[in-house]
Amino acid sequence: MGRVGETDTLVVGGGQAGLAMSAHLGKGGIPHLVLEKGRIAEKWRSARWDSLVANGPAWHDRFPDMAFENENPDSFVPKERVADYFAAFARRIDAPVRCGVEVRRVTRRTGAPGFRVETSDGAIHARRVVAATGPFQRPLVPPLVPEDAPVMQMHSNAYRNPAQLPDGAVLVVGCGSSGTQIAEELMRAGRRVYLSVGPHNRPPRRYRGRDNVWWLGVLNKWEASAMTPGMEHVTIAVSGARGGHTVDFRRLAGQGMTLVGMAERYADGAIHFAGDLARNLARGDADYLSVLDEADAYAARNGLDLPREPEARIIPPDPDCVTDPLRRLDLRAAGVGTILWATGYAQDFGWLPPGALDGAGRARHERGVSAEPGVYFLGLPWLSRRGSSFIWGVWQDAKFVADHIAIQRAYHAYEPAPA
Repeated sequence: MGRVGETDTLVVGGGQAGLAMSAHLGKGGIPHLVLEKGRIAEKWRSARWDSLVANGPAWHDRFPDMAFENENPDSFVPKERVADYFAAFARRIDAPVRCGVEVRRVTRRTGAPGFRVETSDGAIHARRVVAATGPFQRPLVPPLVPEDAPVMQMHSNAYRNPAQLPDGAVLVVGCGSSGTQIAEELMRAGRRVYLSVGPHNRPPRRYRGRDNVWWLGVLNKWEASAMTPGMEHVTIAVSGARGGHTVDFRRLAGQGMTLVGMAERYADGAIHFAGDLARNLARGDADYLSVLDEADAYAARNGLDLPREPEARIIPPDPDCVTDPLRRLDLRAAGVGTILWATGYAQDFGWLPPGALDGAGRARHERGVSAEPGVYFLGLPWLSRRGSSFIWGVWQDAKFVADHIAIQRAYHAYEPAPA
């Protein structure tokens, strides 16, 4: 048996969560090691489409200790530059990152503190393990269309650009940030696009001269500790593409995109859609207008001299695809060559001890502190607040977890005074 490495805290994942964790552990003088199975911020480089940009402006979507160099603070940074930012940050803090090492299994040691961590490069003993692998782990594709259907099926994590897809129209299922941006890119490339629109929130990109992230901040919405009941599966349609703009599904329909309701079932070569399209758009409009109402009230209450924007409240009339919705799409007759599933991800923590997970395999934790002593989670949506899975939000959560680790280390270091 080869030599077993040792560390106090092992951080699994070298993306934004793992690097934020390393920064705070380093500031606290806590020995640690970060393992990343690819390169630093690998998913930004190889698991996203080519034209992806950050969904928040550069002044906001960053760590507080380091700004983006040579970028307009109000710009939306391209994905490769985001990855470069994290690589530069790792060098700046001298993060102890080992790339190309995959963690395969974590088991609690018997008769000794901590865990044995099996990796692709040998075993490591660690007193604590932080799962910082982020929210984008296992792509989710609903079992709606059989694999032998006469159409290419692809999850958004495998999409790169329009030229990658076979000829023909594209059905994009999912209207969150990824689905909406990909659908618009395909349409601008000359593809016939059908977009399945489910329940969603549709915030303004900018309003009265301020970006949406600013309004979420001053309205204290980033600090919400729990999602509104009934909204757990509602996506957020927001875009930083081409300088950033408010997502307007009716505008997309006016440019040639066909909106459809939620995909319900597949039969005889056709996909059937629910009759919920108009209702989903109306709910998105209500969310959008509620943000404008709160922003106006905040500006008035605080005497802010911000330019008024009455035209932002104009909701255009419903296009034909909404007033007379398509309920059945024959894929062959419509020339659909690809179904692109922008349907999100599931957690994949099967490598952790069972005590850290619930019956469905999801993380069991309070603010990142696992039910399994010594295990921590970081970078998950709503870990402690609405901002937890964002670059700046994970920084705050990492500090809380690092402080918890420091407290536990102090308890373990305690020695009673001599009698």
